[in-house]
Amino acid sequence: MSETIFHKIKRREIPSEIVYEDDHVFAFRDIAPQAPVHVLFVPKQDFATLNDVPFDSPEIVGRLATAAAAYAKKEGFAERGYRIVMNCNEDAGQTVFQIHLHVLAGAPLGHFGA
Repeated sequence: MSETIFHKIKRREIPSEIVYEDDHVFAFRDIAPQAPVHVLFVPKQDFATLNDVPFDSPEIVGRLATAAAAYAKKEGFAERGYRIVMNCNEDAGQTVFQIHLHVLAGAPLGHFGA
């Protein structure tokens, strides 16, 4: 996997507002937010896309989701609601090829899909 901007953020080489970190995951505010709260959760292990996560390693994605839920509770928006989104590859809108989970909250987000 090639170097991404997320590697530089993780190493604190690029200024970013890191809002969550544990042994497996770090999270920071998106620089182009799509909602009042828009935070990216990134595993410390490197995988370009969700397709690259080994089938026998579901804990990687689970840690992203549970870290996002812990952050939502801590910040006080869990009860009102939030959306988590993972894009996989270009057609889905993935622009940084290191898996990451978007947390969107802080306003009604509208309905899409079924």
